Amino acid sequence: MSHPKLAVVVKGWPRLSETFIAQELVALEEAGLEFDIWSLRHPTDKKTHPLHDRLQAKIRYLPEYLRNEPRRVATAMGAAAAMPGFDAAAAAFAADVERDDTANRRRRWGQACVLAAEMPEDVAGIYAHFLHTPSSVARYAAILRGMPWSFSAHAKDIWTSPEWELREKLSATSYGAAFGATCTGFGAEHLQGLADTPSRVDLVYHGLDLSRFPAPPERTLRNTDAPFHMMSVGRLVEKKGFDNLIDALALLPASLNWHWTHIGGGALDAVMRDRAAAHGIAKRITWRGACDQPEVIDAMRAADLFVLPSRIAADGDRDGLPNVLMEAASQKLPILSTPVSAIPEFIDSGTHGVLSDDAPAALAEAMQGFASDPTQGSAMAEAAFARLTQDFLMHPGIEHLKRRLLAMLAQAG
Repeated sequence: MSHPKLAVVVKGWPRLSETFIAQELVALEEAGLEFDIWSLRHPTDKKTHPLHDRLQAKIRYLPEYLRNEPRRVATAMGAAAAMPGFDAAAAAFAADVERDDTANRRRRWGQACVLAAEMPEDVAGIYAHFLHTPSSVARYAAILRGMPWSFSAHAKDIWTSPEWELREKLSATSYGAAFGATCTGFGAEHLQGLADTPSRVDLVYHGLDLSRFPAPPERTLRNTDAPFHMMSVGRLVEKKGFDNLIDALALLPASLNWHWTHIGGGALDAVMRDRAAAHGIAKRITWRGACDQPEVIDAMRAADLFVLPSRIAADGDRDGLPNVLMEAASQKLPILSTPVSAIPEFIDSGTHGVLSDDAPAALAEAMQGFASDPTQGSAMAEAAFARLTQDFLMHPGIEHLKRRLLAMLAQAG
C-alpha cells in the first residue's frame, strides 16, 4: 500500500553519534513509509555505520551556509514569496528574529525557503529530528507549503532551547507541530507541561533492534587478580563527564591493574588527553576515536565494565537515555553510570547497574566495587539484559511512530 510522502529534516547525515536516528529511519522505511532526508549539514565523520547503508531514501543537502549557494537561495526565496503561506511564515520568522536576532536564525529561514521550494509536490508532511534548529526549518517550510509538521525531541534540543520557542512549537495557534515524540519520560513530562494540550507529545523510547546485534558472549567471572578492562562510548563534551572519570581513574589504587578505552570524538579530545597525562595515567588509556557500531560492539564484548559518567552541563545540556547503555546491556556488560535525566528509567541502581554520584571519589569507589566483586556485575548485567528485552525493544516505538505519521499525512491529504 502506498502512503503519502514525508520530508525528514535532520541536523546532519550520516552521523556516527546519532545511531538512534539511523535505526529509526531504517525501520520506518522498512515499515512502508516513503521519505527523502533533508540534511542541514554535510557529513564530517569519516566512517559510517552499516545501518546507514541499509537506508534507501534519497539524501538531499540544504545550503549549510547561505552565502555558499547564493543563486540557489535567491531562487528559493523568490519561489517562497509566491507561496500561499508566505505571509504567515514571514510573520512567524519576524517574530522569532525579534527575540533571537542571530545568524543561526536567519540561516534557518533561508534553509526553510529552499526546503519549501525544492520539496516534491507529492510530499504531504514534514518530520524533524530535534526540536531546535531542524524543527525551526521544518516549521517555516510547513507554513510556506501549507502542510503539517512533526518532530522527535531528544536531549540538548529540549534543555537548551528558550521556553518561548518550545511553547510556540507545541501550540496549534502558532503553527506548532501536529505531534511530537520524545525518547524519555523525563523529557516527555517537561514538554507536555509546555504544550497547549499534553497529548501533543508522546513518550516513544528508541529501544534497540536486537537483530542488529550478536547474542551476548558467554562471560566467565573475572579473577580479581586479572586485568580490569573498562570502556566508555561518547562524545568528548562537557555533559558526558569524562573529565570527572579521568580524575576518578587517577584515584584508583596502585594494586588494581586497570585499563580504560574511550570510543568517540569531540571538541575536548586534546583537553582530556592532557588531563590524563597530567595525572600520569596516559599509558593506561586507549583513545580509539570514532568507531562504527561493529567496532563498538566488539569492544563491549571484550570489556569488564561500561562507564558513562553523564552530568548536567553549565548551559543546561544533558543526556536523555543514551542508546549506548542499552547496547552495553545487549552484550551483558555491567554498567556504571549516573542518575542524570532518564538514565534511571532504564537502570535501577543496584539492580541493573550502579548509578553513582558524578564526583571522582564516588566514581572511583564504584569502579573498585565492580573490580573486587565480579559476581555483583554479572548479576546486574543479567538483570539489565532482561530489562532490555522486556521493555526496551525498538518495534513498539516504530509502530507507534508509524501510526502517528500516517495519521498526520492522512489529515493533510
